[in-house]
Amino acid sequence: MQADRRTIRFDDAGRRFNARVAGLALRDGHLLIHRAVHEPFWTIPGGTAEVGEDSRATLVREVQEELGVSATVGRLVFLVENFFHFEERAWHEIGWYYMMDLPGTFPFSADGRIVHENVDGANRLEFKWVPATRVELERLPLPPVFLAGRIENLPEQTEHIIWNDGVL
Repeated sequence: MQADRRTIRFDDAGRRFNARVAGLALRDGHLLIHRAVHEPFWTIPGGTAEVGEDSRATLVREVQEELGVSATVGRLVFLVENFFHFEERAWHEIGWYYMMDLPGTFPFSADGRIVHENVDGANRLEFKWVPATRVELERLPLPPVFLAGRIENLPEQTEHIIWNDGVL
C-alpha cells in the first residue's frame, strides 16, 4: 500500500472496525476461495476498502493486486454487518459481496488444488476452487458461515444481513 493510501480499518476501545469488499467468482459449479496460509480458515477473495474508494473499485484493485487479473464486477449480492472475534479482539465488519467474473485465462481446477499463490504484505495467500454447494462449503472453515447455506440459491436482489460469526 502506498503511503498516501489509507484503509478503512481502525481500532476503538478494544474493537476493530473494517470495511471489506469481496467477490463471489463462480466457474463450472465452483467458488473461488483463498486464505492466508498462517490462518486456519478460508475466505472469499477481496480486501479492505480505502478512503475515497468506492466498493467496486476496491474489488477491482484487490483482485489485480492478489490475482494479477482484471475482474468484471457484477451485482451486489449481500451487504453484511458481520460481528466476530479474531486475533483476541472483537471485530465489526461491513462487507460488500459482489458477483465477479474473472478472465478465462485465470487458472481453474475442480480437484481442490491450489491454483494461484501470492504474497500480499506479510501474508502468503493461496487460492483454490471448491464446489459451490452447501455441503462442501459447510465442511470448510469459511466465514461468514451463512454463505454456505445461501450459495446454491443466491438472492436476485441485494440482501442486507446482520450476522454474528462468533469466534474464528
